Amino acid sequence: MNKEKTRRLALAGMLTAVMFIIGYVESLLPPFFSVPGIKPGFANIPVMIAIYMLDWKLAGAMSCTRIILSGFTFTGLFACIYSLAGAVLSITVMVLLKHTKKFSVTGVSMAGGVAHNLGQIIVAVIVVGKAVWYYFPVLIVSGLAAGMLTGIVSGVILKNHKGANLG
Repeated sequence: MNKEKTRRLALAGMLTAVMFIIGYVESLLPPFFSVPGIKPGFANIPVMIAIYMLDWKLAGAMSCTRIILSGFTFTGLFACIYSLAGAVLSITVMVLLKHTKKFSVTGVSMAGGVAHNLGQIIVAVIVVGKAVWYYFPVLIVSGLAAGMLTGIVSGVILKNHKGANLG
């Protein structure tokens, strides 16, 4: 394995560990505004960093690894399924928007936050029924807010790192 591949793999491993720790800390927080399922999404900062500094495949692998580890460790199978659906849709949307080069890091992150919530609501509709769609407007607002916070922090980190591909 060459030096660059080793560096990328080490960075992906460290970012995954950071995601796992942040995700655990977020799971300890009480629900925001007494609304279940709304979290700040800070565990997605390493995903944003990976999308811009590594590639979408590593970002996706990192996110899935974190979700599966968290599922086995903290949240259980159902939460894991919801999170995986959200992550797949979110990463897909973020990668596509990044490649258009028309969106800032914060814009990409905000779209990812909404897409993540959409992926989860789709699973909820399948499991519970159509009635949960009423909750989606709340999740759009929370996805935009969490995505904005995550995007701002990610943007600052990426701007201060020479290896980031912001263009």
